[in-house]
Amino acid sequence: MKILITGGAGFIGSSLSDYLLNNTDAEVVVVDNYLTGRSQNLPVSEKFRFIKADVNDLNDIASIFQTFGFDYVFHYAAVVGVKRTLDHPVLVLHDLQGIRNVLTLCKNTGVKRVFYASSSEVYGEPVHLPQHEHNTPLNSRLPYAVVKNAGESFCRSYYQEYQLEYTIFRFFNTYGPKQSPDFVVSRFIDAALKNKPITIFGDGGQTRTFCYIDDHLEATVNCLLHDKYIDDVVNIGNDQEISVLELARAIKKITQSRSEIVHLPPLAEGDMTRRQPDIKKMQNLLNHPFITLEEGLQRIIEARVKKQGQPA
Repeated sequence: MKILITGGAGFIGSSLSDYLLNNTDAEVVVVDNYLTGRSQNLPVSEKFRFIKADVNDLNDIASIFQTFGFDYVFHYAAVVGVKRTLDHPVLVLHDLQGIRNVLTLCKNTGVKRVFYASSSEVYGEPVHLPQHEHNTPLNSRLPYAVVKNAGESFCRSYYQEYQLEYTIFRFFNTYGPKQSPDFVVSRFIDAALKNKPITIFGDGGQTRTFCYIDDHLEATVNCLLHDKYIDDVVNIGNDQEISVLELARAIKKITQSRSEIVHLPPLAEGDMTRRQPDIKKMQNLLNHPFITLEEGLQRIIEARVKKQGQPA
């Protein structure tokens, strides 16, 4: 198997590389423009290759597709992060060209199936919970969510027109050791370990669900290995809700931190009140119970402490 991961120097993309290299016989190629990805995330393996490239530039990536002849493509490249996407809406819209480039090249080079990273953001403010892949109306408003929604339409259209198979993953909050420091779990843990203030936007009553990266990876790769949910949409996430304030308190307790919890003014937009996926498909893809939030946090904290204790 030859697999391409776009955006593969990011948290989820690089973790996917690790998982594929350790659990399959796949040869993995990663492209990333380093907008948010980091070189230290990349694995070292004879079956791995990294190429710095921008999927939004057709000339930059066309030769990569022609050279390798990929069997499968995981299109994960995107501008991510609530604040970043709100501050740079036009940059977010450029990702539409990347989606089109990747799908066109997949169609032209015989790729068997595309796995597209969409987002729970396509649901917008909750109409009803849990949020089901087909029964819940999509309430996209912000550029990031609109682009993800359009990307899903691109996948369906390329299947209808060219028979290019796809699986759409709607990612809910995923967390793990490699996660960027500007996402909520990493931000809270880093502050707690340094006994610095943990800052929360608003009263912290907004709820989220958190899926540990190992569960996320097992589910998504099982779609590939067992040909599940072809030409379909899958929520990738855990359904156990917790408020942002409760999350901060849990991290304080586990780290035995002296951090003060500080409330900032609410974000003007983009901070949805609730998130909760319907996880029937996700459960079908896992061979074990979900990793609990407490266990997942403990794993990250232990990794952080170990890293801080290593000499520079």
